Amino acid sequence: MGRILAIDYGTKRTGIAVTDEMQIIASGLTTVNTNELLPFLKNYISTENVEKFVVGEPKQMDNTVSESEVFIQKFLEKLNKEIPSIPVERVDERFTSKMAFQTMIDSGLKKKQRQNKALVDEISATLILQSYLASQS
Repeated sequence: MGRILAIDYGTKRTGIAVTDEMQIIASGLTTVNTNELLPFLKNYISTENVEKFVVGEPKQMDNTVSESEVFIQKFLEKLNKEIPSIPVERVDERFTSKMAFQTMIDSGLKKKQRQNKALVDEISATLILQSYLASQS
């Protein structure tokens, strides 16, 4: 089995999380500048066995797509051209940023640490990946 890599795509920063090779545990990996995302992914898959990408799908409360979906679709087209061998699945990412922030509070992070948007993005990617894993079992 290979790892599953989750992407919480943002126009400035993108949070990334991965599973272990047994696809049991989701862990935050990093946050990268979005303009460096494709080179980062190519480098990562050159050293790690990645079986699937899971990309967050932002939706409004009424289930319509979010405005940021336009940017995600453009990224997905590039991803499919650059790395066509790895399939992509989408996961509803509503509330992941709020849940990430609450996770930071619950884990006792100080206010200054909670203002770290890169950490919020990484935790959001982890929550997207945990949601995906839960839906598969």
